[in-house]
Amino acid sequence: ISYSLPSASNVKLIVYNTIGQTIKVLENGFKKTGNYSVNFYASDLPSGIYFYKLEAGQFMQIKKMILLK
Repeated sequence: ISYSLPSASNVKLIVYNTIGQTIKVLENGFKKTGNYSVNFYASDLPSGIYFYKLEAGQFMQIKKMILLK
């Protein structure tokens, strides 16, 4: 999962299942301006649909992803 920060801010990147349960917290802390990439290791999860939420300062975005094994 890649993202860019135009200014330094606190970042939260969390993966959820389809019923809204938190599966993994991938980022939770302060990041400087720049481009970032986070690996999501899902070997212990079943195939299916998951969502990730990225929060950085006033910005918030949710995207869907499909895990196939």
